[in-house]
Order: sequence, then structure tokens, then C-alpha cells
Amino acid sequence: MTKHPVATRLLSAGEFDGQSDDEITLDETERHRRRMVMTSDSGQSFLLDLPKAQLLIEGDVLALSDGTFVKVRAKTEPLLKVSADSPQHLLKLAWQIGNRHLAAQLCDDHILIRRDHVIEHMLVGLGAQIEQVEQPFNSEGGAYHAHGHQHD
Repeated sequence: MTKHPVATRLLSAGEFDGQSDDEITLDETERHRRRMVMTSDSGQSFLLDLPKAQLLIEGDVLALSDGTFVKVRAKTEPLLKVSADSPQHLLKLAWQIGNRHLAAQLCDDHILIRRDHVIEHMLVGLGAQIEQVEQPFNSEGGAYHAHGHQHD
């Protein structure tokens, strides 16, 4: 059995000022992990072994036991950009999204969610403006889905 280097430390982009040795590009679901074997973009396998599950954010760096550093990249995903006529309307839409336990990224003037034609239809019926976009997705942490470390 091959022994993989182990990533037990996660550094935020602000904590790491060096050059990474490799990168790993993952979608939002793949970035919410605690323990699993992962493969970097260059094909290096390593074991992610964090104390608790957390969302790895674009720019985070995994410090491996062999002395290498692997930078986390957020994969572009098909999303819906949900906008509204007013902040109050956007809050009502956010409540509807949250009531359905959907992962969401809250921005100043819009909400990003994964594309889902049923949810899109519901939101349009509630007066939302919807735009299909493709970009990295960083859902909000919550009581059961925390990031686990600070980001600026």
C-alpha cells in the first residue's frame, strides 16, 4: 500500500506568503471535506486529514507532510444569479432559498445558487431576476456547514 503525504494543516491565503508547489481544482461540493484521498491537478495523491469538515476556499493552501504546499482553486460551476427589486425583496427570496435548504452564496446585491430549473421557475414566479452564470461557488457556512477559519 502506497503511503500518501498527509495534509493536516490548512492555511488561508493571508497566512501563506510563499509559492505553492501544486494546485487542486475542486467544485464547492468537493471542497467541503474533512478526510479523504485527493489528487492534485498535476496528479499527486495526498490524504486530506483535517480535524473537522470545512469548506476549502479559493486561495487556501494545504500544507503536506512532505513539505509541499497545494493551493486550492475553486472550479467554475453553472449557477443562478438571483437579484431582486429591493433589499427587502432579496431577503424574502433568500428566505425561500433557505427554507429549501439550498446551498447559497450571499453577495451584496444578489444570491448565487446551483442551477436548478424547478427552483429557477419558483424564484421567477416570486418576482426574482435570474441570470445564468458560470463562476466559482462559495456557499455560506451555517450551523452545520462552517468554513472553519477566517477569510478577509
